[in-house]
Amino acid sequence: MPIDLTNLDATAQAELVRKGDVSAAELVEAAIERIERLNPRLNAVITPLFDKARAQAQAKLEPGPFRGVPFLLKDLVAASGGDPLHNGMQLLKKLGFVAPEDTYLVRKFREAGFIVLGKTNTPELGLAGTTEPLAYGPSRNPWNLDRSTGGSSGGSAAAVAARMVAAAHANDGGGSIRIPASECGIVGLKPSRGRVSLGPAIGEAWHGLAIEGAVTISVRDSAAILDAISAPMPGDPYFAPPPVRPFREEVGRDPGRLRVGLMVELPGKTGKLHPECVLAVENAGRLLESLGHRVEISHPEAFDDTDTNEHFERVIEAHTAQTLDFLGQMLGRPIAENEVEPYTWRLAAEGRKVTASAYITSGDWLHGWTRRMAAWWADGHDLLVTPTLAEPPPPLGDLGGPGGDPLARWKRNLAVIPFTPACNATGQPAISLPLHWSADGLPVGVHFVAAYPREDLLVRVAAQLEQAQPWADRRPPLAL
Repeated sequence: MPIDLTNLDATAQAELVRKGDVSAAELVEAAIERIERLNPRLNAVITPLFDKARAQAQAKLEPGPFRGVPFLLKDLVAASGGDPLHNGMQLLKKLGFVAPEDTYLVRKFREAGFIVLGKTNTPELGLAGTTEPLAYGPSRNPWNLDRSTGGSSGGSAAAVAARMVAAAHANDGGGSIRIPASECGIVGLKPSRGRVSLGPAIGEAWHGLAIEGAVTISVRDSAAILDAISAPMPGDPYFAPPPVRPFREEVGRDPGRLRVGLMVELPGKTGKLHPECVLAVENAGRLLESLGHRVEISHPEAFDDTDTNEHFERVIEAHTAQTLDFLGQMLGRPIAENEVEPYTWRLAAEGRKVTASAYITSGDWLHGWTRRMAAWWADGHDLLVTPTLAEPPPPLGDLGGPGGDPLARWKRNLAVIPFTPACNATGQPAISLPLHWSADGLPVGVHFVAAYPREDLLVRVAAQLEQAQPWADRRPPLAL
């Protein structure tokens, strides 16, 4: 019988190649066919690299764990030599900017055996929780084409949810792996700070808030991809402690009886959490209890601190200003207001008001807040469980796209993501799992946070939940 390649995770696809049951060329052609058929409706892949992929599939393959498996790169930061890199910007698209070389991370993806089929859509500079850049237009959610995919890895998440590929690159500075994973019904693991190198050009991104990773169908893929990419590059400013064993070996390992805190309210009780998000966490709590874990309503008191957003915003605003200044230096002239989106320009304008002293103050404040957050885990808790987002996937145009007041858009974005930025500030690992769908069929992710640097524990419990309540066969109607 013919093998249904579209619903296999990356690990299973690689196993078929190893056994000789399927060739890399066959996997690549199946993925290309699916992209060509579905992408006109989803706008997930913005830069096809099909000819390069076909050539690579016919050449000698890298002997890595994902040998011959098709893969997509998010068009933000992850430069692949000789290919367009536009970071969601109309300006770089107009200039036809091409990356001169692979980043260290992209080399790691290639060494793992992945074959890059193209680049995926992202908001300008990754600054929004939705993927609706003016440069390429909105990506659409496979579960409902009128809904957001999330951001900033929305193109990657839509492609994986639609089974164009089994896994795709993503990165996360305030939730950009976990937000789209939640909205598209897939797995999104944000690694610990320092786990994945940003070299060669970057030591730390956004004052340590940002980290690289992937979105996947399965927990075992997330674990094995993290193994493949979590090697330090010489000169990195810091690196997370190495795991006791490869993360892929944590899949199926008993996590023990964990002490789990559920958070079913907005930080600081600043409003009402969407009922579907409350239900998602409550159901996850019941599932965890059935697996033998001790579950209670509890979360770090520091999570309710109302000053957190101010310092988080200040860091992002300052770095947005610096990014535009850097691009201006590359071009030999300042970037003009009409060359970027109003949302980006507003953040950069605020960033230029930030003094060096104020920036350092915010960094120090976030470090102190991290210690207060970490105390909850040090006091004996193993996992914090929250909704990934405060509501199901919003309609397109609500968080991004043309028009709208930039400040109001920024505040609206923050209102949708009250849980994810905390882990960027603290550097803790976190994972969004597709454990719930709303009454109208929209994915609602559940967010699990472990102590730094305990990805091993996250993988164990995530795999346990995946076995108890499988999601792999739950696909959007257009992906069937």
